[in-house]
Amino acid sequence: MKKLQIATSPLGEIFVGVPKGDMWGKVRQDMTIEALVSVAEHVLIVGEPVVISTVDGVPEYRISVEKL
Repeated sequence: MKKLQIATSPLGEIFVGVPKGDMWGKVRQDMTIEALVSVAEHVLIVGEPVVISTVDGVPEYRISVEKL
């Protein structure tokens, strides 16, 4: 079974699929809304902002969510 990967396109869509080398093949799906909702739900469950750091531990992003 091939491993699915997730990536952001230059236009901002979030795709899930199986890339072929450096290119995405025809087997990909736009999962932008589903990915964003999943992240929002995750942050709400954690109960505090999520900090994403670089490989060397430097904080790069902080994601916080407010339920409307």
